[in-house]
Amino acid sequence: MRRVKYFIWHLYLVIEFFCMALLIKAFTPNEILRRTRFAKNTTRICKKFLKAFNLSVTVNNPQGLLLLKDTAYLAVSNHVSYTDIIVLSAMESFVFITSVEMGSNPFLGNITRNGGCLFTDRKKFVSLPKEIEKFANTIKQGFKVMLFPEGTSTNGDTVKEFRSSLFQTAVLAKCPILPICIKYKTIDGKEITPKNRDLLYWYGDMEFAPHFMKLLGRRIEVEINVLECLLYSEDKTRQQLSESVYGQICTCFHKS
Repeated sequence: MRRVKYFIWHLYLVIEFFCMALLIKAFTPNEILRRTRFAKNTTRICKKFLKAFNLSVTVNNPQGLLLLKDTAYLAVSNHVSYTDIIVLSAMESFVFITSVEMGSNPFLGNITRNGGCLFTDRKKFVSLPKEIEKFANTIKQGFKVMLFPEGTSTNGDTVKEFRSSLFQTAVLAKCPILPICIKYKTIDGKEITPKNRDLLYWYGDMEFAPHFMKLLGRRIEVEINVLECLLYSEDKTRQQLSESVYGQICTCFHKS
């Protein structure tokens, strides 16, 4: 019965999200304003999902976010589960860069499109320059864009090497980069280990629905670390930016 209650709660929030998204699409013909409202709607609903997922969030260095409140920038984070998006969206109205594979998913794809997400095709490098230009233009329009440069979610053993190519987004947009490290601390009061991590981490070829049902009703503690912002410098290459951000996030992730 407990899981049924949580399932109904989640279903209600999903319906609420889509109803508001439909209203936004119907009454917002301007593309930039529509994406702004999509992102704000996502933040609004994700704050509710924090409670529905029993997510207890601690934000270290929230001042780092406040300092960039009125600034468009590229945010960069490690990635282990779909809950990352809920936690990050509840914290700030980010526009996420996700894969075209995610966009083609019947359920998650509709969520990403109605959340104002941007898409990248990891298998077609020929389209990458145009994608990066679009991402940079989105930042120039005033958005805070979130990138998961590992390219996919992981099992939490470590932070995978970053794809440096997408850091060209910040170079073209001439914007700051804000590194963010997500660290899940406990699930149902127990430290996360290789024995229980698959209840929370969603990676590889895991199917969404069975994983989601197993996660329903559990208590999760998560720590968000807002790290040192990298200001724009014309002397920094995308590779240098990638290495600098990776160093910060990886060090924080493995710090006990």
